Amino acid sequence: MSHASPLRLGVLGSGKGSNFCAIADAIAAGGVNAEVALVLSDVESAGILGHAATRGIPARYIEPGKFRTKLDEAAEVAFVKALQEARVDLIVLAGFMRILKGEFLRAFEGRVINIHPSLLPSFPGLEAWKQALDYGVKVTGCTVHYVDQGIDTGAIIGQRTVPVLDTDTAASLHERIQGAERQLYPAVVAAIARGEIHTRGRQTRGFVSPGV
Repeated sequence: MSHASPLRLGVLGSGKGSNFCAIADAIAAGGVNAEVALVLSDVESAGILGHAATRGIPARYIEPGKFRTKLDEAAEVAFVKALQEARVDLIVLAGFMRILKGEFLRAFEGRVINIHPSLLPSFPGLEAWKQALDYGVKVTGCTVHYVDQGIDTGAIIGQRTVPVLDTDTAASLHERIQGAERQLYPAVVAAIARGEIHTRGRQTRGFVSPGV
């Protein structure tokens, strides 16, 4: 996926949108050959929608449907249609709190990435920073990976480490991991836009993780 013209991104988020802001700021600074074509959220009051609006980026809320952890069938169709109409090349999940499966992943096969607040495959799922702290590891971090039909199981593209301090609380550790995410995610998107990432099975090549 190498693009002379900017890589068109579709960003999905459910919360405040700090990783979206990091990517948008890196694009604006000329560090990423991409443009955010569309921002979608399953939460009508999500901060990510406001951040997109202030940057003049098309953004909208789509009703997610009756399920708590995934999109229902109608919502999935609406998300796919909106992204296809925006002609996106890559789907970037930025704090999107619903599991994507089935038709969505088939529509954008190999073109959906996510960031997770641990060094996968350790501590998948929710509150990974708290899982790491409770387990007693001395190093954790964040991971950008492709999205597949599992939960945080897709091929790993890049990781950044974060030490766990003796004085850490769940909140302080999470804050430092989020800082690492805001460095790692734009770097990975930039590498994808340059056509540097090559995947064979679970193995990816072409990205050197910063700060490792």
